[in-house]
Amino acid sequence: MNFESPSHSPGLRDLAGIFNWTMSYRVDSDIFVPYGYLRARRAASHFSLPRKTKLVAWVISNWNEAHARVRYYHQLRKYVPIDVYGAQGLALEEGSMVRTISQYKFYLAFENSQHPDYITEKLWRNAFKSSAVPVVLGPSRSNYELFIPPGSFIHVDDFPSPRKLAIYLKFLDQNKPLYRRYFAWRDKYDVHMTSFWDEQYCKVCEAVRTAGDQLKTIQNLASWFES
Repeated sequence: MNFESPSHSPGLRDLAGIFNWTMSYRVDSDIFVPYGYLRARRAASHFSLPRKTKLVAWVISNWNEAHARVRYYHQLRKYVPIDVYGAQGLALEEGSMVRTISQYKFYLAFENSQHPDYITEKLWRNAFKSSAVPVVLGPSRSNYELFIPPGSFIHVDDFPSPRKLAIYLKFLDQNKPLYRRYFAWRDKYDVHMTSFWDEQYCKVCEAVRTAGDQLKTIQNLASWFES
């Protein structure tokens, strides 16, 4: 079981032939458990957007100048103001994450590394639960679209440069109807954050019952997870 990305999962090459199954955020895991997901509402209802008084927020605890997300931030901040919370920025009171970010129109849902299916709470909780439009830096746009509607987020790859992205964010800031389109999906779907660890336990129990006496061993864990 692993919910870190390959960039932060050392020692996998020493684990060949040890495990029978895998459980992670990757869709091709034996037991797939994402950080979050969308589920259809039983009855469609109109979504009410919180009042927005600020533009762009970013919460980061692990500041590493070598990470792509930090390098991109340094370029983007030249063209648009960004309020940074965490070790390198403003203080964030415990338990105030959603309440604080909900004041902002956009949230930088930048992953600490870029790998297939690695879409964490930065999108599901920090952005979606806070009703802020996520600006994502992670896997490809097509990978995100396996899990969320194409019109629910902004991908940094949609723009040739951070400057062009900043121009677009400022444009949306002045265009309320276009901005609100990023929340059209909220009338039909709710955001569910995976509950650690009870949901994982239930998934394993279900898989064990389904598998019966079927045997399997992961012969090369590293080559699979790092692919």
